[in-house]
Amino acid sequence: MAVTAQTRGTEWLASAGLRPTRQRLALAALLVGDGENRHVTAESLYALSATSGEKVSLATVYNTLRAFCEAGLMNEVVVDGSKSYFDTRMDEHPHFYWEDSHALTDAPADALRIEGLPDAPAGMQVSRVDVVIRLKRA
Repeated sequence: MAVTAQTRGTEWLASAGLRPTRQRLALAALLVGDGENRHVTAESLYALSATSGEKVSLATVYNTLRAFCEAGLMNEVVVDGSKSYFDTRMDEHPHFYWEDSHALTDAPADALRIEGLPDAPAGMQVSRVDVVIRLKRA
């Protein structure tokens, strides 16, 4: 039996204990429905939902992406302090940011070495390190 985008989306939400509202189901199906990982902005997911026939406001897309992050389903990757991308791939890995197209893609992690992190302030611990490698045409 073939797994549908709706089924994948429903299972993804259930894995985090999120209530499957119509909007969450629709956005989850777009994000994980084909089994591939995605890097999206709220605006790109909003546009994708509109072309798929789903009526979801941009505010709902933002709120839903935040809920998915808080539930541990996605990571937010901030570029330039103002542009957020949301990544469905949850393992630690670096990213390429393509300055000409404003795209975020996974970068190979095999050659990356992070050494010498500063100690976290008292009472804190490092939760993760984001590596964004910016690319521009030579």
